[in-house]
Amino acid sequence: MPVSRPVPSDSDPDAAFLAEVRGFLAEALTPDLREAGRRTLGVHSDIDACRLWHQRLYRRGWIAPGWPVAHGGTGWTPRQRFLFDRECALNDAPVLFAGGIRSLGPLIIEMGTPLQQARYLPAILSGDDLWAQGFSEPGAGSDLARVATRAVRTGDRYVVDGSKIWTTGAHLANRMFTLVRTATEDRPQKGLTFLLIDMASPGLTVSPIITIDGEHELNAVFFDQVGVPVANRIGEEGQGWAVAKRLMQLARSNNTPAALVRRVYQRARAAAMATPDLEPGLSARLVAAEIELTAFEQTELALLPGGRLREGDNTSPSVLKLMGSELHQRVAELAMEIAGLSRGIALAPFREEASWLADGARATAKHFATRAASIYSGSSETQRNVIAQALLAGIR
Repeated sequence: MPVSRPVPSDSDPDAAFLAEVRGFLAEALTPDLREAGRRTLGVHSDIDACRLWHQRLYRRGWIAPGWPVAHGGTGWTPRQRFLFDRECALNDAPVLFAGGIRSLGPLIIEMGTPLQQARYLPAILSGDDLWAQGFSEPGAGSDLARVATRAVRTGDRYVVDGSKIWTTGAHLANRMFTLVRTATEDRPQKGLTFLLIDMASPGLTVSPIITIDGEHELNAVFFDQVGVPVANRIGEEGQGWAVAKRLMQLARSNNTPAALVRRVYQRARAAAMATPDLEPGLSARLVAAEIELTAFEQTELALLPGGRLREGDNTSPSVLKLMGSELHQRVAELAMEIAGLSRGIALAPFREEASWLADGARATAKHFATRAASIYSGSSETQRNVIAQALLAGIR
């Protein structure tokens, strides 16, 4: 299906940038990589496609658009980063395994020691290190302050005991950044510490969690006397809550949720165009979804760092997370409904096929996969609380 995109005019300030990006994507995105992008169900594409696409972006110098140039960034403006991610979505580029690029890398640049920067940043850029996020626990999900995994300092290392759950990509990653409890204080936010852990550490085990869409993306991680060097701590001991909050702010400001929604919308639109006599109500909802998505893209542009709204607005990441995750779910549900009868087919028998049955089954699997979008990285309820607190503070 032809990709619908605005054609820049000669007077468009983005024309030269878009021409360069489109030229690169036309050459670097082979049919197999595009197919991997189209088949993506969760938060990243097939890992082999991820690695290959990571390498091609790395060799071009475009793997870390949000990083400072001195640390390997592109020097692009926030608008150029938005346009690049949008073009990747329009061209079905694989979705990267990007915890290191989008979250931990910017944190180490801002809060890490020179030794940590020298050790970890080059491996994040090259793709040699893949990072999982170890935050949620059986008793600490959206209420992250309730983390109970314990770390006791013994000399120049911490000994970690406990468990994490819903850990995306822990079976693929070779490293993890995590929040542990090093002290019990009067407030649960106190006494937390932010550590970097090697996944090959003795005493660390990973157990798969298979989700309702049949995918293995999530895991439980168990720590039994796992040793972690004190040099792997980000920030001071007991200050992990502030470090984790900053990481989440950086992750959201380096993410472009509109591009993820655009990918699902394309699948819905393609299914609609391939369906004769599509039910008028679904056609109307598809048009409404495009209007919502366009409005959300403009909101994202306004709220990005350097956008039209004031700097230092800490509610912007919450606004984008809330709007993006819930729109993502609505569009995925619409794509499933457009798929018609084929949406009732199990994906497993058709996983490697390109057929209307496989497309319908994949639409249902994507719908299931997006159910978690309004929970992970802070639930919708949490984001609404953050926004409400900021509004009430302004009223006072």
